[in-house]
Amino acid sequence: MRKKCPCGEMMTMKLRTVIYSGKVEIDNVPIFSCTSCKRSEVIPEVKPDLTGLIAKLGADPSKGTLLFNECNEWADLLVEAKVNKCQPNTVEVQALIEQRINMLLDMYLLAQTLNDEAWIVDLNKRLQQISGKSLYTYSLTR
Repeated sequence: MRKKCPCGEMMTMKLRTVIYSGKVEIDNVPIFSCTSCKRSEVIPEVKPDLTGLIAKLGADPSKGTLLFNECNEWADLLVEAKVNKCQPNTVEVQALIEQRINMLLDMYLLAQTLNDEAWIVDLNKRLQQISGKSLYTYSLTR
């Protein structure tokens, strides 16, 4: 996805590392970035999960590194697309989205069969993360 920057240029989506409190590196965070004015901002689809993760870390977190794609489906799909060297805006990327949704739905059925409420809640959250908008229009540059 591309977005118009306040400076007038187009921003592209990239996977970046966000450093919180000078101690915690959060890798694979999808952000919009402008090459002209160097402005960066977290994409709206992942912002609630990133702020939630930061809130869980607290005001004085221990030093470490976290992979954001382990707690956000959008980020995980973007990492997978990059690893698979999918071209941006292609049918390949859309196929990854469809495969992920199908996998999550299969796991949801299993969780229901097992009456695993915690798993059902987690899968609901993950499905909601990717069901709103299509990743098909995202630019996968780094």
